[in-house]
Amino acid sequence: MFPRPPHRRRYTTTALVVGLLSTLTAGAWAGNRQPAAPHGHVEATRVPSEAGSATPLAGFAVQSTAKVSDSPEAVSSPGYRAAGWHPAGPRSTVLAALLADGVYADPFHSTNLQKIPRADFQVPWWYRSDFTVEGTGRRTSLDFSGVVSAADVYVNGHRVAAAADVTGAYTHHELDITSLVRSGTNTVALRVRPNDPDQDLTMGWLDWLQPPPDRNMGLVRDVLVRRGGPVALRDTHVVTDLAVPSLATADLTVKTLARNDSGAPVTAEISGSVGGTHFTRSVPLAAHETKTVTFSPADVPGLHLTSPRVWWPAGMGGQPLYDLDLTAEVAGGTSDTAHRTFGIRDVRAPLNSAGARQYRINGRGLLVKGGGWSPDEFLRWDRTYVEDRLKYAVDLGLNTLRLEGHLEPDEFFDLADRYGVLTLPGWECCDKWEGQVNPSGSGKKWTDADHLVAKASMAAEAARLRDHPSVLSFLIGSDSAPDAAIEKGYLDALEAADWPVPVVPAASDASSPRLGASGMKMTGPYDWVPPGYWYAKREGGATGFNSETSAGPSIPTLDTLRRMMTPAELDTLWKDPGARQYHRSPSTTFGTLKIYDDALAHRYGPPTSLTDYVRKAQLAQYENVRAQFEAYGRNAADTDRPATGVIHWMFNSGWTSLHWQLVDRYLDQNGAYFGAKKANEPLHVQYSYDDRSVVVVNNLRTPAQGLTARATLFDPDGTQRYDRTVAGVSVEGDGAHTKPLTLPSSVSGLKPTYLLRLVLTDAAGREVSRNVYWLSGKADTLDWNGTTWYYTPTTGSADLTGLASMARVPVAATASTESSGGTSTTTVTLRNTGAGTTPSLLTDVRVVGGQGGPVLPVRWSDNDVSLWPGESVTLTATYRTADLRGSAPGVRVSGWNTAERTVPAA
Repeated sequence: MFPRPPHRRRYTTTALVVGLLSTLTAGAWAGNRQPAAPHGHVEATRVPSEAGSATPLAGFAVQSTAKVSDSPEAVSSPGYRAAGWHPAGPRSTVLAALLADGVYADPFHSTNLQKIPRADFQVPWWYRSDFTVEGTGRRTSLDFSGVVSAADVYVNGHRVAAAADVTGAYTHHELDITSLVRSGTNTVALRVRPNDPDQDLTMGWLDWLQPPPDRNMGLVRDVLVRRGGPVALRDTHVVTDLAVPSLATADLTVKTLARNDSGAPVTAEISGSVGGTHFTRSVPLAAHETKTVTFSPADVPGLHLTSPRVWWPAGMGGQPLYDLDLTAEVAGGTSDTAHRTFGIRDVRAPLNSAGARQYRINGRGLLVKGGGWSPDEFLRWDRTYVEDRLKYAVDLGLNTLRLEGHLEPDEFFDLADRYGVLTLPGWECCDKWEGQVNPSGSGKKWTDADHLVAKASMAAEAARLRDHPSVLSFLIGSDSAPDAAIEKGYLDALEAADWPVPVVPAASDASSPRLGASGMKMTGPYDWVPPGYWYAKREGGATGFNSETSAGPSIPTLDTLRRMMTPAELDTLWKDPGARQYHRSPSTTFGTLKIYDDALAHRYGPPTSLTDYVRKAQLAQYENVRAQFEAYGRNAADTDRPATGVIHWMFNSGWTSLHWQLVDRYLDQNGAYFGAKKANEPLHVQYSYDDRSVVVVNNLRTPAQGLTARATLFDPDGTQRYDRTVAGVSVEGDGAHTKPLTLPSSVSGLKPTYLLRLVLTDAAGREVSRNVYWLSGKADTLDWNGTTWYYTPTTGSADLTGLASMARVPVAATASTESSGGTSTTTVTLRNTGAGTTPSLLTDVRVVGGQGGPVLPVRWSDNDVSLWPGESVTLTATYRTADLRGSAPGVRVSGWNTAERTVPAA
């Protein structure tokens, strides 16, 4: 999160074994829930008898303890009638279940969330589920994590763990229930305690969004029923050692814990395979003994790989993955199995000479370009929805997502591995996680028991995440670094887990006793600043590693605004900058849009309608987000205090929001989205707000040669005032840049508001990058001395009001669509057919369905384009055919000075 002014903001092992963390999940979507059944009945989960099986309970019936007078023994016994209970998915908070059951209206619309009574969630809730087994010859255990905040656990009328032991959202628990399981139907019941992020090491939201009334209490990861023989395999993982920089070889070391759960000595035959290499070993185990079993190149030569398939982030190479399979056999029969998927890569993150964290992956420098990730507000898990957002991240040219708490399920990291999206997981700020060390936070001080829970949480997350090549680091602090005692617990757990990538003490400029300086900064801003802000090598500007920053508000499209707010609320949105905006933040600092709205009015002119407000917002967001990423991209190759990383705060929002998002809740794309996409082009021409230089940045691996850069200045009516072309431009690869030219400080006759068109062509004359800016002869002036933790005020604004004088120009559009294999591609050709000289500015294109609403998600080759008379451009949009819902596609075209119209695209 971020500072508040000055400002920002017992674990015991009785019947309980801490081991490998099971799948992290986040609740079922309302649209994916099972239909309600009579009397709260949820179909029993069939658990197979196969050794090594791990079966998630398919769902639960949930009810408030205030409405259940029966004893825990009765509730947790087979045959209990859960009359009036609510069905819940296998991973569900209480409120997620009630929303899925239709108890409350859409919480993302208007102030509906505010109307849900909080008192209903201040008592424990029961979660109840049945499962069936065909025999009792196997050992059986419950394996789970993700309890928010704590739970008493019962099986078949017997308590098997107390809430004092099952506490913390990230702690992992394995409960041996072999003696309680019977053939036929069995019952698991958990009495889940209310959550308080200031009191519990769980999850909270601070100022991201209006917090859910239940504070996410519930079960947000799978509860697994494991079956096996006398020997269990646990903590299985692969340690990789890649030769850098040659990448010619890699050594693999396979590790697993072989645990004898029986009261007699046994010999287990442990065999496995990885990358086409097979290995086996006999392991004698005394009664209840656990041994670490290791296979390394010293005893298995095949684990020394030549020409390994190396994993790279998107844009730097491919994402090959390897599979490890292990089997434990006892007396000729399978006792347990284990499977892991992993990637081979090397991550280093030393501090550079300026003290900034500088990541290198597989020996190559990496400018971290990312965004802050948010799960769904109610922690509901939907694989398709998550995959769509990860595809958006790649589409934007981002390479990293930061997860501040709310650590997503295994499936999330599987997808990140697949798409090449790096992740920066870590603990969250300001609540109990930082209660011991953050005096500006709201979290309570730690007890001895909290230290045990924190260490167990770190051990579980380390075991879960270590094999994922997408994991770039773990941040053991956010706004504050841990003290010596907390740091020791975390680092001991990470070391025991063979943690393979750098550990960072904080996302802020803080230090911890053993790790030292973080090499990161958390200097803001979090509210509006002008585009030129990002070029200064101070505060949040483009130097070092900025772990969370943006210009704050991100007004969605009209389509999204009309879905999330009432007409009266929309009227207030554009008319009253000082009004409290429920869909911004519960924080008093971020409760209104006044700073943003004042800047919008001063720079572009006061809004005259909702439509005018939104169109001005899109220009403002496009120019600002583009400048943020362009500044960091330009400064990455500097020798003096280079930019090493930037995390846009945030990538997405967990609900319908007016700030901190590149993509909104409904996956619609506003000006901020397309500004980021433009800035992060692989080969890109850009303008520098600080020194007027025109810069070419090459994010490709190979150098680019024979380029031609052209810069042209226009009045808003299209009158050309300056034009310069520079040929023979060359630029090295891997983020290098060159400056072909610098614009003059003054140009005769140029209007106070003017346009800059940059065009980069290759040796064959093909256009490879095009970038259009709207600029002012009057600069935005910043009051650096007035900087607060969340923004830097301005004492003077750029004059962009001249854009209002641009004549309306016609843009012709033709479109066609091809569909195959469930995917449709709409091709759109736009042409400025105006007879004069005026360009069409920020022309926006949407694929729409039969009702006129946007088809989402969609990935455009480009969008928000500007065309001069006679110019044309062809764009493509790719989306799921099913999202047309049976209607013929259309294309809606609009723009700053282009009338909205829709043309057929079938």
